[in-house]
Amino acid sequence: MRLVPVKIPSFIKRIFPNYVWDFSSHSKVIYLTFDDGPNPEITPWVLDVLKRYNAKATFFCIGDNVEKHPAVFKRVLNDGHAIGNHTYNHLRGWNTGTKNYIENTLKAQSAIDAITPHTAQPPLFRPPYGQITPRQSKALRALGYKIIMWSVITFDWEDYLSPEQCLNNALKNTADGNIIVFHDSIKASKNMMYALPEVLKHFSGLGYTFKAISFSKPTT
Repeated sequence: MRLVPVKIPSFIKRIFPNYVWDFSSHSKVIYLTFDDGPNPEITPWVLDVLKRYNAKATFFCIGDNVEKHPAVFKRVLNDGHAIGNHTYNHLRGWNTGTKNYIENTLKAQSAIDAITPHTAQPPLFRPPYGQITPRQSKALRALGYKIIMWSVITFDWEDYLSPEQCLNNALKNTADGNIIVFHDSIKASKNMMYALPEVLKHFSGLGYTFKAISFSKPTT
């Protein structure tokens, strides 16, 4: 039984106000995000589709994958997309001590920073499985991270879900300023590769643009 809803209800956002769930928007903007890459079999396909629609997205990368596939990671950067940290080994926060969790995240950040040009953007972080404890969250935010959650999760990795159901999860639940989760992984590829082009086509036809997540560091 799935406990996480496709669209995050408002009361969850109020309970966890220190996380970014969406963006206030009076214009037609959607924020596509992709977790678990970079993957040499899937990520280049995603990048090709995004380019076709002049869409920008945010890729939450696993540090180990960044080190294994630097050329794919560099292409994500060169195509103008934003990068986020997804830990080094895709850790479950609820099953990991705070010290180990932070060390693993910083290890991933080192892999990312070794390739990523310096930017004024504060580092972005998305906890794998959406699992993060209050102590882990506080420690990461103290290090300057923006913790990015989501408005709509497509469940593209679920084997029981058809590609059409995955698409409907996105089409029926997305609104202005929403953050949508897809995965550039082998496990999610069947559903994601069906749904993503249709999402881009549908919302582009309605006048939406697709932007990468971006913040400005506070001035001192």
